[in-house]
Amino acid sequence: MNDSEFNALANAALQHIEAGLEASAADLDFEMISDSVLEIDFADGSKIIVNRHDAAREVWVAARSGGFHYHWDGSSWQDTRGGEELMIALSRLVSEQAGEAVSLV
Repeated sequence: MNDSEFNALANAALQHIEAGLEASAADLDFEMISDSVLEIDFADGSKIIVNRHDAAREVWVAARSGGFHYHWDGSSWQDTRGGEELMIALSRLVSEQAGEAVSLV
């Protein structure tokens, strides 16, 4: 995958996450704080940061439960350690921190 392909795929993932958060009724706020970093803020003061990591060509997630790295496997973003798909994992992480169900799938 070249830089252009990575950027297109990672940006599409960030836009998908934003759309899912916007559609959610959960008590949270979010914003793109740069062209590659999405910050999700929760009522309890916690945050989840989702960012495009250009050098590694990965999407990184920092949540209360830990840090996760996702690589493109040709069809989806997969966790480099456990293999969980990004949108499934992020749905779980956001739901845990929001205290209510949020689906980004």
